[in-house]
Amino acid sequence: MHGHHGDEVHEHDRGLSYDLPVLARRRMIRLMAGASLVPLVGCTTEDAPSTPSAASSGSPSAAGSSAAAGTSPECATIPDETAGPFPGDGSNGVNVLKESGVVRSDITSSFGDSAGGTAQGVPLTLTLTVVDAASGCGTPKAGAAVYVWHCDRDGDYSLYSEGVSDENYLRGVQETDDKGQVTFTSIFPGCYPGRWPHVHFEVYGSLDDATAATSITNTSQLAFAQDVCDTVYATDGYSGSVTNLGRLSLETDSIFSDGHEQQMATTTGSVEKGYTATLTVPV
Repeated sequence: MHGHHGDEVHEHDRGLSYDLPVLARRRMIRLMAGASLVPLVGCTTEDAPSTPSAASSGSPSAAGSSAAAGTSPECATIPDETAGPFPGDGSNGVNVLKESGVVRSDITSSFGDSAGGTAQGVPLTLTLTVVDAASGCGTPKAGAAVYVWHCDRDGDYSLYSEGVSDENYLRGVQETDDKGQVTFTSIFPGCYPGRWPHVHFEVYGSLDDATAATSITNTSQLAFAQDVCDTVYATDGYSGSVTNLGRLSLETDSIFSDGHEQQMATTTGSVEKGYTATLTVPV
């Protein structure tokens, strides 16, 4: 049964009963890391904060930007997270990964036999760099594949939510290049009740694995800094996100509350020119 993002929180991420096993595993990993007295550090693709004032103000948008890829002697694998109830990878009914056209860089419009709509919103360019955690983030994972998906500016997910169940926009797959990178053209996601603004992604060993919807190696989520969200949500079309974000924090979010340093995107840009969000993904 299709959910809508005006419904209860469990419609979006199946509630704490669904997420707690994942969160428990993450906490156990971090406790074990602490016991070994070996510091595990995340990596980001850029040293720049999300806005000019972020570094001096202590904004979360600067989190994780102090260590460039390849400079850390040891690098923690990206935290595992729930794919949520709307993955579109076949694990919850709908499978978009086997459809012709899903391998693409511009994910703003629907493709194939969908209704053919285009998601409206502030432009967002998303670049993920997949690296080998065992090498200290110094070795790019060329030839891997990344599937990304996120809600539209109304907080709805294509393929599932009422009104957009016939669309498949804001979903796409790409193969990583020699630098381990994939870049998607999208729109800034809205904020729906109960969840901090985020982008879901899955990493596969190869493009063949991704388009066969098999052998997922990592599932995680990317977070956005509050200062950027506040700026975007002040624009036309995002009014519902203002109220929803005002009721949340990264510390109370069911996914990011136990740590978000490795998942906080470095975001630059403006509403007028669009934003660029980057994140290094150690696997």
